[in-house]
Amino acid sequence: MATKLLALACIRNESDGNLSPRPHYPSMPKYPKGVSAEETANVESSMSKAKAAYSVMGMTCSACAGSVEKAIKRLPGIHDAVVDVLNNRALVFFYPSFVNEETIRETIEDVGFQATLIQDETSDKSTQLCRIGINGMTCTTCSTTVEKALQAIPGVQNARVALATEAAEVHYDPKILNYNQILAAIEDTGYEATLISTGEDMSKIHLQVDGIRTDHSMRMIENSLQALPGVHGIGVDSGVHKIAISYKPDMTGPRNFMKAIESTGSGRFKARIIPEGGGGRENLKQEEIKQYYRSFLWSLVFTIPLFLTSMVFMYIPGIKRGLDTKIVNMLTTGEIIRWVLSTPVQFIIGRRFYTGSYKALRHGSANLDVLISLGTNAAYFYSMYSVLRAATSPHFEGTDFFETSSMLISFILLGKYLEVLAKGKTSEAIAKLMDLAPETATLLTLDEDGNVISEEEIDSRLIQRNDVIKIIPGAKVASDGYVLWGQSHVNESMITGEARPVAKRKGYTVIGGTVNENGVLHIKATRVGSESALAQIVRLVESAQMAKAPVQKFADRISKYFVIILSFSTWLACFQLALQFGISVMVIACPCALGLATPTAVMVGTGVGASQGVLIKGGQALESAHKVNCIVFDKTGTLTVGKPVVVSTKLLKNMVLRDFYEVVAATEVNSEHPLAKAIVEYAKKFREDEDNPLWPEAHDFISITGHGVKATSLMLDNNIDIPPDAEEMLGETEGMAQTGILVSIDGELTGVLAISDPLKPGAHEVISILKSMQVRSIMVTGDNWGTAKSIANEALGYTVAMVGDGINDSPALVAADVGMAIGAGTDIAIEAADIVLMKSNLEDVITAIDLSRKTFSRIRLNYIWALGYNLLGIPIAAGALFPTTGFRLPPWIAGAAMAASSVSVVCCSLLLKNYKRPKKLNNLEIREICWKNSKSICYFEGTF
Repeated sequence: MATKLLALACIRNESDGNLSPRPHYPSMPKYPKGVSAEETANVESSMSKAKAAYSVMGMTCSACAGSVEKAIKRLPGIHDAVVDVLNNRALVFFYPSFVNEETIRETIEDVGFQATLIQDETSDKSTQLCRIGINGMTCTTCSTTVEKALQAIPGVQNARVALATEAAEVHYDPKILNYNQILAAIEDTGYEATLISTGEDMSKIHLQVDGIRTDHSMRMIENSLQALPGVHGIGVDSGVHKIAISYKPDMTGPRNFMKAIESTGSGRFKARIIPEGGGGRENLKQEEIKQYYRSFLWSLVFTIPLFLTSMVFMYIPGIKRGLDTKIVNMLTTGEIIRWVLSTPVQFIIGRRFYTGSYKALRHGSANLDVLISLGTNAAYFYSMYSVLRAATSPHFEGTDFFETSSMLISFILLGKYLEVLAKGKTSEAIAKLMDLAPETATLLTLDEDGNVISEEEIDSRLIQRNDVIKIIPGAKVASDGYVLWGQSHVNESMITGEARPVAKRKGYTVIGGTVNENGVLHIKATRVGSESALAQIVRLVESAQMAKAPVQKFADRISKYFVIILSFSTWLACFQLALQFGISVMVIACPCALGLATPTAVMVGTGVGASQGVLIKGGQALESAHKVNCIVFDKTGTLTVGKPVVVSTKLLKNMVLRDFYEVVAATEVNSEHPLAKAIVEYAKKFREDEDNPLWPEAHDFISITGHGVKATSLMLDNNIDIPPDAEEMLGETEGMAQTGILVSIDGELTGVLAISDPLKPGAHEVISILKSMQVRSIMVTGDNWGTAKSIANEALGYTVAMVGDGINDSPALVAADVGMAIGAGTDIAIEAADIVLMKSNLEDVITAIDLSRKTFSRIRLNYIWALGYNLLGIPIAAGALFPTTGFRLPPWIAGAAMAASSVSVVCCSLLLKNYKRPKKLNNLEIREICWKNSKSICYFEGTF
């Protein structure tokens, strides 16, 4: 056993030197020692992105491009990367402070492709991202049509459209086109488009200006705003006096805009904030719900009497005779009444289906509107032909289907109303996150000495970077920032899921949307608007809900062929009986429910995960996580707390423990080593009455790399004897995976300290529960080739999840089938991971896997519902029972069944909102566990 010798201070083993950094929340600023939070904020605001373009040779397919893109994005300091396999190019946006062009090039070549930096294309920004809300999509055919239209636009590098979220994300080249052209392209496909955001590094605000009388006034205001530093773009709607401003939040803000507007008109013009993006989309959704509801009610006004005339009154003798009264030849009163009642439903109330059909067919696609129009028109115009033939013939007795078209439209409208109502509930998780931000904030004005001059209540959306905000007890924190003054406890459960309030004092960071419990705080805003942690979590959840799970491709393929086959089958419906069968088949087999099966479950699942402190980055991560049967845990900071603490002290001389630690802390306070900090923190417990205690001055401080520190206090003597009992104590500490430290004072060995990075509470139970879930657990520590190769061999053939927290874990998080990052870990690890555990609790690993399994089970159940309706209903609608029983499925009942299938799928997904984490976690007993060995790799089989 190696002996650790200390002279007049501490000499310790350096084996635990590679400890994780101080825990912090995702996307929140980290403050290095010696740099104030304010200085750090200034550094962050001044940090600029660079762009590099590479020629990448050797790529043959999208998988090659994907591997290159994935490798680049896992480098520290990468903001975004896009790889074009067709043009053999890669475009990378990065922060030069963390990574350089040569490192990126070498990374591409490490993947196996030849990379060359393109010098003349590294100066202009050539990739921009915009998010667009799309209103009016009804099925997967609609979303596929929009997606294809977007991808066909020159300059669009990537586009994806999600039916469930009714939104699109488009990566495009701003030198070739702008977002207005993208909006126009979407509207050209027949859907209403609303811009949500443009560019990830810009904030956007919408203002309503009152007092405007002429266009000249609007131009004056536009010019005044454009002159402000940091304003990137201005959009003006002169008709309604609205202005949309894109700006850099580190240079300007909304209050500056409002002051500029008011000063332009000498106080005549007044500006106020109006909802942007999400608020506008929410208004559109509410309006859509109201429209479907009104249309359904109006359809009932005509359809109910039409139904009574066709299905009820015909069995009442007196009324039947009146309806059968002939007017002209064989034309009856009942036929005229049914024709009159059905016409407004067909052409006025059902106009939306004609509009949607025209736009869809113009782009060569067939959506739900096309199927409804074909079915109802076939019934209506055949009925009209029958009526006109009866009016001109003395012998023709025709049968009309006016009630079929009207009742079909009514049931479709009812189904769409219930569907949009239910779909709105699937995105409640995002709405709840957005509602966390307070409506108002108290803005403080300080003098040069930091004294408060005045305070003013403002709209929280008017907060700008570096504003000082007052947070009273019980109020929500209005912005991300750090504490300038005051002490309190803040409830951060709504962001992290951790119920225990967190102590805050000067210099501590706070998160917008959290609740101040007791004490007044003055905070300085560092991240506002789209930069805030809350906004980034919302974007993460929205992006996750946009991403399609691989299983959804199966549904999309089925939906496409269903539409093609059924559209063709409509043309085969030529005769009266076949017409009714054709309409019924076409309506009941519409694949709307199939298209909703996966995205609605993913939306609810990711939303529930966010509320539980588990952020799942999309359908791909969700699908992979449910297959996980092997988990690799990083040790330091993941299985352990990540912060060494003193666990025991043995004095070898008669000495007061406080005095002992007074001397030890005086020496260790000069060291930057994590173990030294642990000793100093422990020594502070003996001086709890002081916030920042001053330790005795240590002279001639020396740090001996790999051994410890040495200082001279009264006399110097390196010939220190270590008695056998001290050697035995060191052996015991090492046997328990602790670091032993010998302390000598005045040339005599005085004490032995034991320092350990303790296991997180509940680690033992988590491993045990994972074992019961048939999931194998592996622990790794140390990043060397031997360890990596050993783990690779052991995990071969498994679906592997990696759980880590540090920068050094990032490659493993990327390489694993599912990467899970501890929320208190580094930003690089969080960016690399597929799932982020916000509470930094190991139990959430179980929650993530269990939730993914429950969500995927729900997706399977949704497919059963969706396909069940089709497989059972199509044969009946096609007349399979007619030859033997004479039973025919009326088209209006087929329409009701089709609507019911969509509603049932959405409601089935909504049941996921009742998800509860496994009961075993609720009964988890917390106890301290010590490591039995210090091997680099340990296999847990439920016990340590």
